[in-house]
Amino acid sequence: MKLKTLATISVAVSIAASSLIAGELQGRGASFPGPVYKAWISQYNAKTGEKVNYTPTGSGDGIKSIKKRMVNFAGSDKPLKPEKLRKNKLYMFPTVVGSIVLAYNIPGVKDGELKLSEKAIAGIFSGKVAYWDDKEITSVNPDIKLPHEKITVAVRADKSGTTYNFTYYLSKLDDKAFKASKKPNWKGNVVAGKSNSGVSANIEQTKYSIGYIEYSYKQKLGLSAAKVQNKEGEYILPTLKSFQDAAKYAKWTPDNDFYALIAYPDGKTSYPIVAATFILLPEEKTDTNKKVTKFFDFAYQNGDKIATDLGYVPLPKETKDMIRKYWTSKGIK
Repeated sequence: MKLKTLATISVAVSIAASSLIAGELQGRGASFPGPVYKAWISQYNAKTGEKVNYTPTGSGDGIKSIKKRMVNFAGSDKPLKPEKLRKNKLYMFPTVVGSIVLAYNIPGVKDGELKLSEKAIAGIFSGKVAYWDDKEITSVNPDIKLPHEKITVAVRADKSGTTYNFTYYLSKLDDKAFKASKKPNWKGNVVAGKSNSGVSANIEQTKYSIGYIEYSYKQKLGLSAAKVQNKEGEYILPTLKSFQDAAKYAKWTPDNDFYALIAYPDGKTSYPIVAATFILLPEEKTDTNKKVTKFFDFAYQNGDKIATDLGYVPLPKETKDMIRKYWTSKGIK
């Protein structure tokens, strides 16, 4: 038998084997909710015996994968507009609210000790503020001795919903320097990593660095994160309470498939960089979609404590009820 034929048979067997394993639901995409999805999946499997697999590859990969019908469901931190959903025959709903923190590695500066103004943040990520002792940083940190060291900015290498939400926030600070984008052209002294875990690792390993990551990654690695100036001019620590205060300003409606960008919220006590994360489903896969929504309905009912323990904000009951009605209207509940 020819080698080519053997190779073809081998591939066919491999595909068949993976299809058998694929009795479990397969999802991939946003790394932002990766920790909470992992915990929910473990809880769901323990209670029901049902298997769900989710790979946190980034929102860009998730969107691409669901468009090509490579997975049963996809995660994206960048919500898709209704016209894009219709074009690609997709449904969309939110699952949880999280936050993006500015984690740093400055020897001698403790967690929560550094304050960053809107001007300083815009300057750091535009490359205009290049050293830690720049006056835009030192002026609001008179009690911290900041070194004359070059700032290394840790960013995402992949197309990312976390990046999209963060650059959306940056565009509110300086709309000339920033536009919301999944993969912008960063300026300055940049180091790039894949997914939230890659950026977190770069911050942990690089002295005098700062980067944007989802809060649970900061918690897991014990990284330091800044107090961030909010819309009202207050400096806010990233805490579950400040995330909850921000999340209450989110406006959801099934009329536009729950499309909402909630970064830069109102409120004196609101943390200023929050984001919802979403699930995308293919319209035509009704039976599989029912299995996916069964899993997320279980998470809505049983997973709030897990979410809050990891630093996420569960959706309000009213929003969950709207989502269930949305599922019913689409015939996927």
